[in-house]
Amino acid sequence: MTRAFFVLIAIAGLLATPLAQQPPYDILITNGRVLDGSGNPWFAADIAISAGRIVAVGRIDGAKATRIIDAAGLVVAPGFIDVHSHAAEGLGGALNTAVPLLAQGITTVFINPDGGGPTDLTSQRTALEARGVGVNVAQFVPHGSVRGAVLGMADRAPAADELARMTALVRTGMEAGGVGLSSGLYYAPGSYATTEEVIALAKVAGEFGGVYSSHIRDEADFSIGVVASVQEVIRIADEAHLPGVVSHMKALGPAQWGLSVALTTRVEQARARGVQVYADQYPYDASGTGLSAALVPRWAQVGGPDEFARRLAGADRERIKAAIAENISRRGGPDTLVISGYAPDHALEGKSLAAVAAERSVAAVDLVVALLERGDGGLVSFNMSERDIAHIMRQRWTMTCTDGDLTAPGQGKPHPRGYGAFARKLGVYVRERDVVALADAVRSMTSLPAQVFGLKDRGVIRCGARADLVIFDPASVQDTATYASPQQLAEGMRFVLVNGVATIAVGKATGATPGRFLKPERQ
Repeated sequence: MTRAFFVLIAIAGLLATPLAQQPPYDILITNGRVLDGSGNPWFAADIAISAGRIVAVGRIDGAKATRIIDAAGLVVAPGFIDVHSHAAEGLGGALNTAVPLLAQGITTVFINPDGGGPTDLTSQRTALEARGVGVNVAQFVPHGSVRGAVLGMADRAPAADELARMTALVRTGMEAGGVGLSSGLYYAPGSYATTEEVIALAKVAGEFGGVYSSHIRDEADFSIGVVASVQEVIRIADEAHLPGVVSHMKALGPAQWGLSVALTTRVEQARARGVQVYADQYPYDASGTGLSAALVPRWAQVGGPDEFARRLAGADRERIKAAIAENISRRGGPDTLVISGYAPDHALEGKSLAAVAAERSVAAVDLVVALLERGDGGLVSFNMSERDIAHIMRQRWTMTCTDGDLTAPGQGKPHPRGYGAFARKLGVYVRERDVVALADAVRSMTSLPAQVFGLKDRGVIRCGARADLVIFDPASVQDTATYASPQQLAEGMRFVLVNGVATIAVGKATGATPGRFLKPERQ
């Protein structure tokens, strides 16, 4: 017999080695209904995990594992990716284990949205890593903070040397691992930037394969209008040669209801001519923001808080009041505006402007001025149409987000989206209302954001992918957070794995902090 014959016999013997004789897996998930993140229907498969990665998908008989999870009757999906999160502060404090996020199935968050957050991404990362975090974290470079670091609250274009300093800050942030540039062109100081300024900075992010994500300049008719603001994102994405994301797309206020069709048409037209444009969305009919951000005109905020206080106490007082009254009306009136946080008087939290104004026998605009004279606060603003929400949600390029803070029980009455957004989409808009199919909803939370932001080994179930996984009951997954009690954990997640480590097991948080900081992996 030849040497080649014995080699072939040896190879055949290796191939015939029973699976039970292979080294045991770390985790073996059996009997699950797998939604792989692609949008395809579920399929029956077992999933084996070793060293934080998926190493086998399919029928795996007789294998050994350190932990075996029987997922019979449950859905197994990639971990959910929140592309617009205000969780950074909470992750840096007592909520570093991120249980409110994990309970929704979120395994990755994108922080520093809306142009806010530190410009020093390395220091932010070091501080969070020192405590450990329960979810993966990706960082935006925040345009508003970059502008503020160079120009403060000035309402003017930067000089050439100032733009160069801003460009350098964006470049440093991208070199430190930023996934892209975020902007809040609705907020000061971002609102003082021209489109050309943003394009110049977005080009730097584009050099690194980054994405531009924007709280657009206007979601209603405060300035240029919501349609023109979406068009601005399209222009920036086109001219800076990078993907653009319209953050938490909406048509804000009764006067804008129905414009979702115009917004999605603009995006479709842009995509048809080769511009990469996407949107993200949270599944609620109320937004949440600051009292001054919602109601105070931007011209009154030029120069910062001290200048605003001077204007409010001086000759501009009536002009500011008139603008505030108009903005209250834009959002649907004082009955639709609820105080979510107010440090000078926590007793006001959870009450509408209309209710507090009635208690004090004052006009709503006078109440707002009185509140602002003592300090800023937070507002939940009920301003969206369910028809618009559903229309935007059905778009294949719409991702899911929370836009939520990570707060502990008792810290005000913030918008419930921070505790419930992803579970609410699955429970209300998939199961109860049939707005989108389960596979499509999962895709909007997993492979789509992973594709947009270049997270190659996340958002999918396949061999070699990172083992960020959720196992949930589609019949019971639901949000429990309400506007009255916003800090209530979502239900239905049986297991959540982050980098192959169980952060929720049999429905209970484990306290593990296996989260990592992620960088895009673009070719």
